[in-house]
Amino acid sequence: MNDNKETKISMALNSISNEGTVKNKKRVGRGIGSGSGKTAGRGHKGQKSRSGGNIRQGFEGGQMPLQMRLPKFGFSSRVNNNFKEINIKNIKGMKLVNLETLKEKKLISKSVKKAKIFGNSEIETKVTVEGIALTNGARVSIENAGGKIINDKGNKKVTENKDNSEESAK
Repeated sequence: MNDNKETKISMALNSISNEGTVKNKKRVGRGIGSGSGKTAGRGHKGQKSRSGGNIRQGFEGGQMPLQMRLPKFGFSSRVNNNFKEINIKNIKGMKLVNLETLKEKKLISKSVKKAKIFGNSEIETKVTVEGIALTNGARVSIENAGGKIINDKGNKKVTENKDNSEESAK
């Protein structure tokens, strides 16, 4: 009678087999017949054969380690630690831009002594920039919007080189 009806097979935790999922730990030091008796796979004598005997990473047995033999390189310059770059998008609503106004708007921290404006996106408001360096793209964007640049601290080398090349050509 039950031949026509399908039997339901439900999965339960006790029906799942764990063959191959858990590897049994090798029991060492259990006699000669086990294959890992006596020294229990640690060899004879020495620091690594003893309990608690470990060697830190990079240790070369008292020889000067490789990481200490190689030369040091790189350094951190202290000259420009107080320098910050500001995107031109962040100064859109401002009329006057100098270090003090940037600090008031919290665009730069109080410890910053030098700043530079970068970016070449269009701005609508007339911005007056005082005593802050500008990239060429930022300079063009501000001038196109009708803004002023007063006491620019950036791109001095570019203008000097152009003047020198014109004088040498004459």
